[in-house]
Amino acid sequence: MSLNIIVLAKQVPDTRNVGKDAMKEDGTINRAALPAIFNPEDLNALEQALRLKDGHPGSTVTLLTMGLPRAAEIVREAIYRGADCGIVLTDRALGGADTLATSYSLAQAVKKHGNYDLILGGRQAIDGDTAQVGPQIAEKLGLPQVTYAEEILEIKDGKVIVKRRLEHGVETVCAPMPCVVTVNGSAAECRPRNAKRVMKFKRAASPSELAKLPENVVSMVNANPELQIAEWGAAFVEADPEQIGLAGSPTKVKTVENVVFTAKESLCLENNDEQIENLIKDLIANHTIG
Repeated sequence: MSLNIIVLAKQVPDTRNVGKDAMKEDGTINRAALPAIFNPEDLNALEQALRLKDGHPGSTVTLLTMGLPRAAEIVREAIYRGADCGIVLTDRALGGADTLATSYSLAQAVKKHGNYDLILGGRQAIDGDTAQVGPQIAEKLGLPQVTYAEEILEIKDGKVIVKRRLEHGVETVCAPMPCVVTVNGSAAECRPRNAKRVMKFKRAASPSELAKLPENVVSMVNANPELQIAEWGAAFVEADPEQIGLAGSPTKVKTVENVVFTAKESLCLENNDEQIENLIKDLIANHTIG
């Protein structure tokens, strides 16, 4: 049986390189100023989708991401690894969305896409760590959901069998399709780029990217549908303006404070027993240890 799989993914700020300009004055993330990466657990979800594609000939994997136009970068990354195509949901009206508005917008995009058997995504994104978007999408679409998935074991008789990794153990569950599955970071790592696919799809681009490319590249992409990364806006997915972006986000950031950790004092010791012994006595005396 062939499957139509949607993988939800997010381009996130690289938390290893967060600077003083990481936040805007209104408390939202300044994504344009930060290095961006493919959200790690979304890569785990992509690998599960690709394994299903390998085991079910004729299956398709579509990557759906919401963000700035540059999020097309992770669509290409997914295609290099084996995904078939991708969609970037991008619109100024979507900016500043919390999990409620984000899940609504993505659910609208999923409805617009239609024709899906499974929706996979990472358990959570490293820029928010809420683990709310996947379950909220399932709720908005009226679909069953399986969270904390570590491996999709089998698809049989219209049902998906999933191994879940929980805090105190492992369990195997069965859910009817279509359904939403969110995948843990403990799942198998995503396969690397395929060199042949990189060469074949390196020119894949979205309309926003094509506007900045030479005319000969634009002509080549327009002549090859497989190189075209779709770009959808809020109006195209028929999103209610009151439920997207800041307008649809009940979560508000009240204040943002930069915290810099500095040591109050330091002590340099020589390599001798007396100084080490005195240090231990001082630590015991001020109740740092003991």
